[in-house]
Amino acid sequence: MRGRDKFKKFKPLIMFLVGIFSFLPFGLRLFFFRSCQNLMGKKGLVLRYVLLSTLAKKCGDNVSIHPNVFILNPQCLSLGSNVSIHPMCYIEALGEIKIGNNVSIAHGVTIMSTEHRYNDPDIAINNQGSYFSKVSIKSNVWIGAKATILAGICIGSGTVVGAGAVVTKDIKSNVIVGGVPAKVIKERI
Repeated sequence: MRGRDKFKKFKPLIMFLVGIFSFLPFGLRLFFFRSCQNLMGKKGLVLRYVLLSTLAKKCGDNVSIHPNVFILNPQCLSLGSNVSIHPMCYIEALGEIKIGNNVSIAHGVTIMSTEHRYNDPDIAINNQGSYFSKVSIKSNVWIGAKATILAGICIGSGTVVGAGAVVTKDIKSNVIVGGVPAKVIKERI
């Protein structure tokens, strides 16, 4: 039985748990979410889903957050259905991150929605602040292991981002990209 079939079977129970946890204060839900980051197995997947559903701006059905995924500012994160985020990913959503349906994010991926300001050489870089910029990952996207998606990027639907790629510019739909910085390797259609 596939994950989406299991989710469908147990959805009433899962949604009941989402309802129960949503009564807790935001800070407590965030504490519980971080506390179960390393919890293995189905219990960990269910708890992370339930808690993230109460924290995120939007969380679709059958979202798998595997162990050791670090999500900062989940209240600025929107997830579609059938999204899988594998271990050791770092997602910083303060500038807003929107992930579509049927997206697979392999282990070690970094997605940033903030960047440091560094324009004024007379001010120390750590005192120049940050700026926030929305990241949009459309539906049916696969992001390979240890890729990095920088702030302000839009990745078109049907795109494959190769392992280790650093995405510094928007990527059109239905292409395979790779490299540092990421460039189109070939069209999928």
